[in-house]
Amino acid sequence: MRNYLLMLIFLSFSLNGFSKDKRTVELVKNEAERKIDVLFDGKLFTAYIYPENVMKPVLWPVVTTAGTEITRKYPLKKGSGERTDHPHHIGLWLNYGDVNGFDFWNNSEAIPADKKENYGTIFQREIVKTATAKNEGTLTVKAEWVAGGALLLNEETTFTFVNQGNIRIIDRVTKLTANEDVLFKDNKEGMFGMRLTSELELPGASEATLTDAHGNPTEMKAKNERATGDYLSSEGLSGATVWGTRGRWMKLFGRFGDEKVAVTMIDHPENPGYPTYWHARDYGLFAANPLGQKALSGGKDELNFSLKKGESVTFRYRTVVSSNVEMDKKTIDKLADEFAGKK
Repeated sequence: MRNYLLMLIFLSFSLNGFSKDKRTVELVKNEAERKIDVLFDGKLFTAYIYPENVMKPVLWPVVTTAGTEITRKYPLKKGSGERTDHPHHIGLWLNYGDVNGFDFWNNSEAIPADKKENYGTIFQREIVKTATAKNEGTLTVKAEWVAGGALLLNEETTFTFVNQGNIRIIDRVTKLTANEDVLFKDNKEGMFGMRLTSELELPGASEATLTDAHGNPTEMKAKNERATGDYLSSEGLSGATVWGTRGRWMKLFGRFGDEKVAVTMIDHPENPGYPTYWHARDYGLFAANPLGQKALSGGKDELNFSLKKGESVTFRYRTVVSSNVEMDKKTIDKLADEFAGKK
């Protein structure tokens, strides 16, 4: 009888949050490799990386609770059956395609030297703070947006990483302060983006050059036979039709074998251009673009966003990575409402 009661007490604690309190987040600095690993329960969830051959700091890879890497490996690591397009699509990032005429979005080490003058680079400058408490960790960093030999924007970003077991949350709050007058000209290439691996592409996407079994680009174009992905927007739209539409959130979901995975991006009502337009493609690019309104609306709307020297703007985004959890509209709306209440 006594053992039975003890078992009931243990189950009660487990069901009411005892196990949740045991979830951990660690932030591990590695200056030699220019990264900070984010560990959930002792295993890699993601890493804040700023290698010299990537033209902006990014979170890469992003890993589910089951250990599945959902971000594309290419071009940083070899993986089979991956598209070799857009080498600037790495992990989870924030930048833009036209800042005072300079392209930050498309910059990569693949750009020829004689074209580099048209592109901008975001340089990691300072790790301001790392902190962890129970199932949350925070990372604050400073960076500089540089182009044409000039500093255009100072960036301060705080990431909050939340370990809820099979639901993993990344909140990003980025404050940009103009070092000179700055114009974000309406442009399709932006702004808060993520590049996913083959399984989360939409079936039927166009043929492309894929990496072979050894991770090397092939010479022949082929269809991605691993694609299982689909989109669902807060407005009830699905499939490739979500591109160029507005909504407070967007979900991309699919399967890795028996594992059901969903990635949900959530906009914040205090962001410029809310609710954002979605630059969400069928080939694995998933992005919220609040500033490219003319480009994404077919000319219906337009937003040329500007800052005077010394002025600031803040962008806030939530990314939810779930594994074998039913992320229905009610669940996502609750997460979006919670995020909307955060400053």
